[in-house]
Amino acid sequence: MKFVWPHLLNAMQEREKKIADGLDAANRAARDLELAQEKAVAQIRESKEKAAEIIELANKRANQIVDEAKEAARSEGDRLLAGAQAEVEQEVNRAKEVLRKQVSELAVAGAAKILGKSVDASAQNELLNKLADEL
Repeated sequence: MKFVWPHLLNAMQEREKKIADGLDAANRAARDLELAQEKAVAQIRESKEKAAEIIELANKRANQIVDEAKEAARSEGDRLLAGAQAEVEQEVNRAKEVLRKQVSELAVAGAAKILGKSVDASAQNELLNKLADEL
């Protein structure tokens, strides 16, 4: 029996070493898992922050585009309004010119009736032009 004990003792020591090595490996694996989980959480947090930055930049750009479009619309509206106002002013001037001509023609016709005679054409034109300039 003397020979059994050293063999059994060696077997037990080997078994104890294997168990200790297994426990160490399990502890290392648990620590590695914990580190991997922490790293994954950090990467997720970083990704969320980057996504939030991208969304914020996209919103700022969208607002900028809207503001640019509003400004372009205002400018176009101002341009169209100025064109319309110029056109109205031209029409008013044309109407005034027509009215001046009609008034001067009426004045000459009235004057001719008052005088009881006809005014010759060149004198009438000269008189009409003179009246138109005064009006």
